Amino acid sequence: MNIPGTTIHKLIDQLTQSSFSFALYRLPWTDEPILVLQEEGETEIVENPADLNGKRGFVLTPFHPTQERPAVIIHPDKVAHEWNNISQVLEDFASSKKITPSEVTAVEAAVTDDEEAKIRYEQAFSRFIAPLKNKTFRKLVLSRNYTQTIKPDFSPLSAFIRACNSYPRMMISLCHTPLTGTWIGSTPEIILSGHETEWHTVALAGTMPMQGETMPTEWSEKNQEEQAFVSEYIRQTVKRFGSKLKEKGPYTARAGQLVHLKTDFHFQLKDTSHLGDILKELHPTPAVCGLPKEETYTFILENEGYDRSYYAGIIGWLDPQGDTTLYVNLRCMNIAGQTATLYAGGGILPSSTVETEWEETQQKMNTMRNIL
Repeated sequence: MNIPGTTIHKLIDQLTQSSFSFALYRLPWTDEPILVLQEEGETEIVENPADLNGKRGFVLTPFHPTQERPAVIIHPDKVAHEWNNISQVLEDFASSKKITPSEVTAVEAAVTDDEEAKIRYEQAFSRFIAPLKNKTFRKLVLSRNYTQTIKPDFSPLSAFIRACNSYPRMMISLCHTPLTGTWIGSTPEIILSGHETEWHTVALAGTMPMQGETMPTEWSEKNQEEQAFVSEYIRQTVKRFGSKLKEKGPYTARAGQLVHLKTDFHFQLKDTSHLGDILKELHPTPAVCGLPKEETYTFILENEGYDRSYYAGIIGWLDPQGDTTLYVNLRCMNIAGQTATLYAGGGILPSSTVETEWEETQQKMNTMRNIL
């Protein structure tokens, strides 16, 4: 991706500290940045994914909505593609609005101690593995966060551009609202995309590191089993809403310096006015939650030991009358003051080991560390 001029850099970085709401994103295998800007007013809050029925705009939802962590829609007062058009929109906006730091100042998180982080993860792993071994659950997803300092001259837009150039296969996003703070992400996982009658979702589970520039293809039984659980859940969910279901996979798909097992599901929808209902059933998928869904969702909230915030929620563009491109918010970080809080997780099965799962979260966090 080309580097935009200094004016765009300055304006977008200023917007990440302002009372205005915007999203800048780039879809996989494109070089086209897209800006969604809400010119005035507060972002719309929705209580759950079903409330997205009939809505249009840029969506950011948390893993678990609360008053402090609401699901929001950035209204598309202005939508611009390519840097030249984005520059014009931002310059016009800046000339009519005073972009000043938000009165709601983000609270910086305490920097994470490495040894303490490992101990906390091991304790959480013990809580998660027990109900798997006694067969209470078929799968659980255990995640964690990590907060580190960033340089005083850190530029969110520069990080976004580095991510675009480093991860062509992923959806890259820079999103800011006064309610959610500033988030930068690089995610490979579609939760729902399509237009008119043709729609698409994926099952993405199982993780291995790249071997240099060679994609490994020999998957362990644990990874294959994890992917099969996710695929079966999505298959059954899609069948309730769509028709003419076609599957491709599972196959090995690269995401940065990692590979995953992926299955594509293509299906038809006669009515797009109820996309929120589909999202409510799909989210959270077993790829970020577990099976059975409701029971594992409750277990995670009670036992994971921290707030996932907008990690593992939904992010992207929603338009029931046009193109929709919604993703699971993975490989992401929250920028607050001089800190960046990174998030990552992995599927736990009875055969999982704490060292292997810890290392998987490290590798996933490196996706964001590499652009810092």
